[in-house]
Amino acid sequence: MGEPEQPSGEDLRKIIHVDMDAFFASVEQRDHPELKGKPVAVGSSRERGVVAAASYEARRFGVRSAMPSVRALKLCPDIVFMPPRFDVYREVSRQVRAIFAEHTPLIEPMSLDEAYLDVTRNLKGLPSATAVAEDIRAAIWKETGLTASAGVAGNKFLAKMASDFRKPNGIYVITPKMALDFVSGLEIGRFHGIGPATMEKMHRLGIFNGADLRKQSLEFLREHFGKAGTHFHSIARGIDLRPVEPNQERKSIGAENTFARDLFREDELLLELAPLAAKVWKHGERLQSFGKTVTLKVKYEDFQQITRSRTLPHPVAGEGEIMTAAALLLKTLLPTEKGIRLVGVTMSGFPHAQDNEPGGQLSLAF
Repeated sequence: MGEPEQPSGEDLRKIIHVDMDAFFASVEQRDHPELKGKPVAVGSSRERGVVAAASYEARRFGVRSAMPSVRALKLCPDIVFMPPRFDVYREVSRQVRAIFAEHTPLIEPMSLDEAYLDVTRNLKGLPSATAVAEDIRAAIWKETGLTASAGVAGNKFLAKMASDFRKPNGIYVITPKMALDFVSGLEIGRFHGIGPATMEKMHRLGIFNGADLRKQSLEFLREHFGKAGTHFHSIARGIDLRPVEPNQERKSIGAENTFARDLFREDELLLELAPLAAKVWKHGERLQSFGKTVTLKVKYEDFQQITRSRTLPHPVAGEGEIMTAAALLLKTLLPTEKGIRLVGVTMSGFPHAQDNEPGGQLSLAF
């Protein structure tokens, strides 16, 4: 099978990935000036609380989103917890989306605080995608008092990687000529979509950076990573043919955890389910997407994998409902003679997204 082809000439797209910097925490620091420069976490400091977002000051101590609040307090005893205000975050997100819409109708939101934009044709007629990104960042600062980072490239994968490269409050451009060298030097753990478990597996296979990944054949990657191997083969070459999809419908929101040792007991498994349910709910809140179906995924010590689902008569109304549904599904699998090495919780069954229509003006420059 031949190499995937990179779009060129008139087919080359110009993609911007915009990511608000520490969004929830930055909104709290903006609205509470006494918090500026201090480590801030959005979430609950209760024993079973979870960090929804952390300011950059808190991140320097190792605090991250989805981390148990107890752990965050140990890492940073001076951290200030602020209760989430999702109505405020949604309103700021609407302001930012309105700014995007001044430049292109091709907007693919990934959450309240990040989105992909296809500006191959931009509505203002600006001379380059870089100029569009700078205009957007300036408008966000002027209208919201918040900073955003942006990545500019010829596809979604590279644009996402570029936006991470100059965070916070930065912009990075990957031109077509730069793409291969940029990917080659990238540590495999920094590739968007490659999590800790996949990174460890790649390390075992001798793959430590983009150059190592590009050396592997498509057949080798498919053998070890299944369907994802095809994607890895492409992005190692700086290729990503996925379009920006403004009508994209989210199919599911999920979280999972692989344990340090195999578990058998219900009480141990329930303790592991709780933070997963909280993470799924928090992500749903960020996206304002609430599904009716909760699915439990279990992988046993012999790597056998099964799923069980429960559909509610209404969209879930809180992490408690997700946890209750997952716990009931778990009961159907217990007691077990085989150890359980992984559990996952997924929410699905979302409303349909509304349509948007494309348009605009063509520019050749990045």
